[in-house]
Amino acid sequence: MRIDKWLWQARFFKTRGLSAKLVTGGHCRVNSNKISKSAFAVGSDDVLTFPQGDRIRVIRITAIGSRRGPASEAQTLYEDLTPPEEESPPKPERVGNRRPTKKDRRKLDLIRRDSLE
Repeated sequence: MRIDKWLWQARFFKTRGLSAKLVTGGHCRVNSNKISKSAFAVGSDDVLTFPQGDRIRVIRITAIGSRRGPASEAQTLYEDLTPPEEESPPKPERVGNRRPTKKDRRKLDLIRRDSLE
């Protein structure tokens, strides 16, 4: 199956065009080999590495789907090998569109100071 079609069926991208754009941009690897053609054929046990949002995803294909079904069905098509990401410090909550108070600014300073250390 084509890699762009598989990425779309596995629900990593909303449209097949978006998945094709990622592949043709040279941002996808199959078994650690960089590819740039969206018609590249993938099969079971291939390992895909590609960016999604602000994360790098590492996926092992376990099955080839026959349709773009619900998310629960799409999750059976792959095994996620992506290492868990570190938790970022919580951001202070904003209330409406008001400016931060002095107390809010102190909380921000504490969070920034902790993240630098």
